Amino acid sequence: MEQRTVGRSGLRVSRIGLATHTWGAHTDGDGAAVQLAAFAEAGGTLVDTSHAYAGGAAQAILGELLDAVVPREELVLSGCAGVLAPLEPPLDGLPPRPPTPDASRRTLLRQLDRTLAALGTDHLDIWNVGVWDPGTPLDEVAATLDAALSSGRVRYAGVRGYTAWQLASLAAIAPISVAQTPYSLLARGAETDVVPAAAHHGVGLIASAALAGGILTGKYRDGVPADSRGADEATAAEIRHRLDERATRVVEALVTAADGLGTSPLAVALAWIRDRPGIASMIVGARDIGQLTGVMAAETLELPRAIAAALDDVSARTE
Repeated sequence: MEQRTVGRSGLRVSRIGLATHTWGAHTDGDGAAVQLAAFAEAGGTLVDTSHAYAGGAAQAILGELLDAVVPREELVLSGCAGVLAPLEPPLDGLPPRPPTPDASRRTLLRQLDRTLAALGTDHLDIWNVGVWDPGTPLDEVAATLDAALSSGRVRYAGVRGYTAWQLASLAAIAPISVAQTPYSLLARGAETDVVPAAAHHGVGLIASAALAGGILTGKYRDGVPADSRGADEATAAEIRHRLDERATRVVEALVTAADGLGTSPLAVALAWIRDRPGIASMIVGARDIGQLTGVMAAETLELPRAIAAALDDVSARTE
């Protein structure tokens, strides 16, 4: 798998990253081990984790697999911090609180230490501030990143889900190397502001939600599969809201392109985002090894310019 340099840093990551958000929820430890082994064997290095995934179960599974399945030093581990409750247990006798942004020094460093302990490692290769917190001074966030980097517990600092002005504001005073942002054929808003802001500050971009919740795989062309996110009560509203006329046009274009190239719509969608300016990698998850094999097929797919241009046109917003 090809390795790319992230922004103007010296960090190199595989241009497909392995998401672990299904681990501990839809993927058990054995299935996760198979995924990680296959990903590493194919040359994949970037592995995305969070204390939020499956209530911490994903990190626990990953921690058991490091060195046992793949040597820790062969992977680029990316984690995050910055959200409180219900990701952390409520005090005894109190009801769970809603998720709360908290990028204070106290919370960020506490969650970093918990992540390191769960993974059984002494450092994260990428550590992201996972939320914009208007209640914490930006100088404090920057100082916290400096402290984590200086201590050796973090190799490169980043952010997740920041808008362009938020990214630019922090990058102006902190050594930000990475920004993870939603980006797909159905979510191209980042091109307007986040992509140029990242380029200006030398920040490398990692695309998340590159398959738009599975819509770009074509699985919803003939209805909502029973085992899909569209059928899951927790995510159904979000998926169904995005199944509009534009999504239909994009998916049909992907199907046509895939038929002509002898591959899948999923692979075409990922190859398109992989080749966008400024993208260092994209984080993609899979429930099982079959899905992961389909994802990794995008690595060797080269999109003809005419097809890439057609996808640009059909996915462009006109309003």
